[in-house]
Amino acid sequence: MKKFVLPFLFIGLFNSCMSQSQTKIEVGSQLPEFTLKDDKGEDYSPSQWIGEKYLVIYFYPKDDTPGCTKESCSFRDNKAEFDELDAVIIGISADGEKSHKKFKEKYNLTYTLLSDTDKVARKLFGVPTTLLGLIPGRVTYIFAKDGKCIEVINSQTNPEKHINESLETIKNHTENQ
Repeated sequence: MKKFVLPFLFIGLFNSCMSQSQTKIEVGSQLPEFTLKDDKGEDYSPSQWIGEKYLVIYFYPKDDTPGCTKESCSFRDNKAEFDELDAVIIGISADGEKSHKKFKEKYNLTYTLLSDTDKVARKLFGVPTTLLGLIPGRVTYIFAKDGKCIEVINSQTNPEKHINESLETIKNHTENQ
């Protein structure tokens, strides 16, 4: 029986890697145009901030899970510092609007959460999955005010790394402007 399971695991891993979107946001890429429902059920397009604000767009696996809660609360706890740097924080997961609303209220999150139930944005950005494609990836993208990506942070197991590196990236970018 073990002889038959192993090939299927490798096929699953191969298909997971191969099924990733053809597009991939990298440093230097322009923010793609997309609109999702926010936690209030309204259409929200991050491109509205181009020319005005830095954008910190973080993709996370699921509302109200330990790592995602830690990451979301760390963004909340550092929001004043992001505000001082003229940055907007946006969280995106496949959870629906009602889940986001409940998650925001439970943890007093003070920034926008977007529902990507059809994984449109996740595919548009090329966010990878982990564990044979079973777990959505945790990736943060930082965009300068001109809409160009200046950093991509990919760490499934270290959610707080996303906050620290985002702040450092924006500070360095503003100093070099």
